[in-house]
Amino acid sequence: MLWHELTIHTTEQAVEMISNFLHEAGAGGVTIEESGTLNKPRDTSYGQWYEMPLNDIPEGLAVVQGYFAEATDMDAIAAEIGERTSQLKEFGIDAGVATISVKTVDEDDWANAWKQYFKPIRVSERLTIKPTWEDYTPESPKEQIIELDPGMAFGTGTHPTTSLCLRALETVIHGGEEVIDVGTGSGILAIGAMKLGAKSVLALDLDPVAVSSAGENTRLNGLEQDITVYESDLLSVLKADPDSLNVKLNVTLPVQVVVANILAEIILLFIDDVYEALKPGGVYIASGIYKNKEDDVRQGLEAAGFVVEGAHRDEDWIAFVARKR
Repeated sequence: MLWHELTIHTTEQAVEMISNFLHEAGAGGVTIEESGTLNKPRDTSYGQWYEMPLNDIPEGLAVVQGYFAEATDMDAIAAEIGERTSQLKEFGIDAGVATISVKTVDEDDWANAWKQYFKPIRVSERLTIKPTWEDYTPESPKEQIIELDPGMAFGTGTHPTTSLCLRALETVIHGGEEVIDVGTGSGILAIGAMKLGAKSVLALDLDPVAVSSAGENTRLNGLEQDITVYESDLLSVLKADPDSLNVKLNVTLPVQVVVANILAEIILLFIDDVYEALKPGGVYIASGIYKNKEDDVRQGLEAAGFVVEGAHRDEDWIAFVARKR
């Protein structure tokens, strides 16, 4: 089967927004390659190793590719992506040159080729992410394995924003907490929370592809009784009569922990909703925050009534840990 490959040269700051644009435009898959410059050290604090060699993408830049079915009108798609990308500057996001090109490729060239580079990775003291197609033996009894096949949903755990969330969860999950994961993607954070000792998780996402992927990964880890994956945003769940929902929620609102790995601009839009979803003393882990938005998000959290207790950092990304007063 032939597919159209749309390539956009941009910045690491803009990759998540552009990836969302591609998914929303109907991409059947999205790949991201960030800088491999030797000036950018690789994290080996937990014994991680890397199969993929360093590339020659300049520091701070990235290449994002979306794959579209053969019958797609690519002129229209390229125009839409170009226009939406140019609008990112209105939100303080520098997308760089954002040049776009399109070519036709065979499905076998991309659908599974990336899997050879996705290896088991130790992201924290207690959590290791293992692709379902790889063999791996835990190094210690305390090491918890997250089985993962991300499919077309974002979230392998290798991006700093995801690993920051997992490390933050490790510091706040002590056992028995009810958790809401907003923008669950592949379900990796929901699964990680359960592996760390949470009682149950409600995993929310507006993207039906993500909901399907998260559901499948939940089953791969044997957690379908503990994690409810639901297509929704947080506000809709908060305002709905539980009896009106087409799924039985496995958490009782308000909860002890909310985690969101999205984007700073989106985080700022629903801080009040998260505050409402948490019990007094509950913890909000907010990630997906690029360094130029750090002050904005901190101020937004504090204005909503949160006390910022810490900031986890990886490269140019930040995850805040904030507690409801």
